[in-house]
Amino acid sequence: MINKIIYTRLIIATTFIFFTSGCFAQPPAANSILIKRKWLNISYATISPAQKLDIYLPKKGNGPFRVIISIHGGAFMFGDKADEQVNPMLEGLKHGYVVVSINYRLSGEALFPKNINDVKAAIRWVKANAARYKMDPNKIAVWGGSAGGNLAALAGTSADVKELEDLSLGNANQSSRIQAVVDWFGPTNFLLMDEQLKETGNGKPDHSDANSPESKLLGQKITAIPSKVQLANPETYISKDDPPFLIEHGTKDQLVPTQQSVNFAARLTTVLGKKKVTIHLLEGARHGGPQFETKENLELVFRFLNAVLK
Repeated sequence: MINKIIYTRLIIATTFIFFTSGCFAQPPAANSILIKRKWLNISYATISPAQKLDIYLPKKGNGPFRVIISIHGGAFMFGDKADEQVNPMLEGLKHGYVVVSINYRLSGEALFPKNINDVKAAIRWVKANAARYKMDPNKIAVWGGSAGGNLAALAGTSADVKELEDLSLGNANQSSRIQAVVDWFGPTNFLLMDEQLKETGNGKPDHSDANSPESKLLGQKITAIPSKVQLANPETYISKDDPPFLIEHGTKDQLVPTQQSVNFAARLTTVLGKKKVTIHLLEGARHGGPQFETKENLELVFRFLNAVLK
């Protein structure tokens, strides 16, 4: 009987979350237990229990430290600020960065643009509370993967765009403008994803289905609401005052087609110029995975951040 209970709990602990683009396990916890200087589950707004963040400081120093805001992925449906997706960002502690890992309202709770409203509210909170937590409010990068990459890119291109701000969430006197973006395999133009997956043959073209993560995020089948889909596309808001971008994507991505990042980088470059846009395609990499977290690749990311946030 005891063995049966233990087995049942193990099954529950490894429950899979299914959606039309594939099968995902809820990620395990981050490697943060040994980090001594940290504050966990701080509320940056009060509308939802999801509006919380964690702050991690380097071992030593009084700052003000440059800031990495980590935005988790999970198809806009799941994921958590304290799961293993923050591990590569936590490497920033060794480089003298504060890491702020945030949660935001997921599609099961609230539709777009509530997620980007939350991201922007968290950015404003960081700026308003920078002195207390030894942070530099003028040197902030956002870094996310997959759905988090979409939100990081949106934060980068839509600074102060009223349609994506909800100043009632707090710190309305602060700007949501940031100084650098690291976008790992984030989707941009949802309406092109199925066509692009057919071109590559890397995955199942089902993003336009009524039950896809993108349709659930927007509250309706995306092919029926093209104008609303454009509001969730970072390309819509590109302007000359956008910050530098580092975009990375696997060439064998089976969920978010590589062309999403290639096209996004091209559009950014047209407006911002080559010096402010770097795209790095990881040959053979799928949707995330160890190739993104190698020592060599993380050194590339931190060279970019160090150069921008001098």
